[in-house]
Order: sequence, then structure tokens, then C-alpha cells
Amino acid sequence: MELYSASTTAPVNIAVIKYWGKRNTALNLPTNSSLSVTLSQSDLRTYTTACCSSTFTRNRLWLNGEEQDVSGPRQTACFTELKSLRAALEAADSTLPKLSTFPVHVVSENNFPTAAGLASSAAGFAAFVQAIADLYQLPQSPTELSRIARQGSGSACRSLFGGYVAWEMGSAPDGTDSIAVQVAPASHWPTMRAAILVVSAAKKGVSSTSGMQATVATSTLFPHRANVVVPKQMQEMKEAIERRDFETFAALTMADSNSFHAVCLDTTPPIFYLNDISRNAIRVVEELNRAVGRKVAAYTFDAGPNAVVYYEAENESLVLGALKAVGLAGVEGWQGKAPGVQAALPEGFDQRLADALKEGVNRVILTGVGEGPMSVGEHLVGADGLPLKK
Repeated sequence: MELYSASTTAPVNIAVIKYWGKRNTALNLPTNSSLSVTLSQSDLRTYTTACCSSTFTRNRLWLNGEEQDVSGPRQTACFTELKSLRAALEAADSTLPKLSTFPVHVVSENNFPTAAGLASSAAGFAAFVQAIADLYQLPQSPTELSRIARQGSGSACRSLFGGYVAWEMGSAPDGTDSIAVQVAPASHWPTMRAAILVVSAAKKGVSSTSGMQATVATSTLFPHRANVVVPKQMQEMKEAIERRDFETFAALTMADSNSFHAVCLDTTPPIFYLNDISRNAIRVVEELNRAVGRKVAAYTFDAGPNAVVYYEAENESLVLGALKAVGLAGVEGWQGKAPGVQAALPEGFDQRLADALKEGVNRVILTGVGEGPMSVGEHLVGADGLPLKK
């Protein structure tokens, strides 16, 4: 059989100005713009192969070895839009093989837990869209493809770029202007680092989709966040990134995370994504910044308890040394990373927090700003178009 294949990897992104709330659920149109940092794929990535053949009978998807349902509206929207773009190419050039008429098999693997607050759906749908776009040899730019990825998972549109990325909410009812754009490449501010404290790898109690719609429907704080707070912080964050101003970046990142979780708490019934370990991580970062006398670290939390702590490379010993000293020295994830960093607290650090993270953090992931999707020559399928046996 003739098999056409393409493979790509796509990164995780962690927002510093959060997306929360939809004005159109079918098209995944957000109630506010958002901005994220794309993280290095050497630490967190989705690896996806898309292939098609005239012998396939239906669209199929495997994630981490398990076959998934692809009949949902999100996957269907992405398949339909990508096939439509390929069909347009075929209509313009009769010599092209009619790939748009063939069913597609997609095989995807994450190197991190799925649905555990580590932005797996963002990397997953970005890789899904990019791999099929490569399979179809589509000419569309990442921004144009971001309209499609957004329909799979809102934040996936930001994972089509590396560096610092904005998802502009847009205003058009059909979503044509709700797109991702790169604010700055990774090379503009390459010293940005992130320590992810994996508090729980369990699936979330309240999914992002249901949680944000409950917030939109019931939170009295939410309209102020969406209409006043976020637009101002988006502009300030873009300017901070342009200037490579970490102090402002840190202040905005922490303020936005707290605003996001405040509207979750203001939802009826209230949504608790943070737990006691999360709150201890907040206390540690705030105390570290206070003891040092400037902002050297910034916490942010997505819809889950895992803390992401941003810092600059020049402050690695200070930030990671403090994290080790408050109980994380023995957890998994340090091997081969920051080998010279010793557990140490700065002078004046509140000793009552010395064991704040001694229990509850399962793993540390040390990473930094990274690049967007990358094409890969090695495929995850065999000659039959099915997942390779491990």
C-alpha cells in the first residue's frame, strides 16, 4: 500500500497572562487575550505522526499507545479544516495525489503526564495540526494554522510558535481574527528559565472547559478581569518582554495568576485548582523575593496545583538553591540539571518556611524558553500505518 507520512514535535506553553472563559464554545473563542512562554521541547513535548492511505477506512488517533475517540467536535473541526485546505491545493493542481479524500491515522506520544495541569492538550493539538499540515504540504503560516489549532484546544494556538506568544482574542463572530502571533522569538530573551513543581500528576477534578464556562456564568469578578485587568496587563507584559524586564514580568505574572484563581474561587460552586502545597509554593517565592529585596522568581498556576516558577539564568543558584532548601532537594528531576546548585536560603529568609515543600511535590522539571514545532524524520507508524510496537 502507498503510505504518506509526516511527523512533528510541538511544545508546551505556560501562560503568564491566562486564557479563561469563552464567548463562543464551538469555535473556542476567548473572552480575553492571553500571552505565554513556549518551553523547551527537550523537556516537555508531544511527538506526532500523521499518515494517510487510500486503504484506510476511517480517521483514527492513538495517544500514548491508547486509541482515542476522534468523533468529537474538536478533532472533527481540525480534520475538516485541514482537509479543506488540502482539497483547495488539489483543485488548483491536478497532478497532486488526492490526499484530502483519504482517512488519516494520527499517532501521538507525550513525554509528560496527560491532563495533569501541564498543558498537554495545547502541545497535543498543536502537534496534531502541524503534523497533518506537513502531511498535506500546506503553505499556511503558523498564524493561519493557529485558527485551526484553536478549535481543538484554545491554548494550542500558542504552541505553534516558539518564544513569547500572544493569542489575540479578536472580535469577529467567525473567529477569523482570533489568532496567535509571536511577540518575540526565544532568541530575544533566551535566559528565561522555568522550574515546574509537579504537585500532582492526577487528572484534574474540574476540567478547564467546564470550569471556565461556570466562571463566565456565575463569577461577579470575572467581567472586570476580562474587560479591564487583562487588556492592561497584556500591553504591559508585551512591553516588559520587549525590554527583557524581569521585575515587571514577574509582578504581572504573579498578579495574573492570582486574579485567575480569584475568579475560580468566585465561581458558583467555587473551583479549587490550588491546594495547600500550591499555596506553600506561593509563600516560598514571595518570601524569597522579599528576602533578596527584588523579584528574582515568579510563580504561576494553570488549572491545576502544579507551580511554574519563572526566573532568569543569572539567578539560578539563588532560586533553585532556595527550592532545594525548602524540601525539594530529594525529589526526582534534579539529575543532570543545575549540578552546581547547593541548597541555600538567603539571609533573612523566614525559617518557618524552611520545610514548606518537604512533602507533596513529586517531581521537579527544569526547563526554559524554547522553539516552536519541529519536523522529524522518524515516524511513529509502521508500513501498515499503525502504531509501531514498543
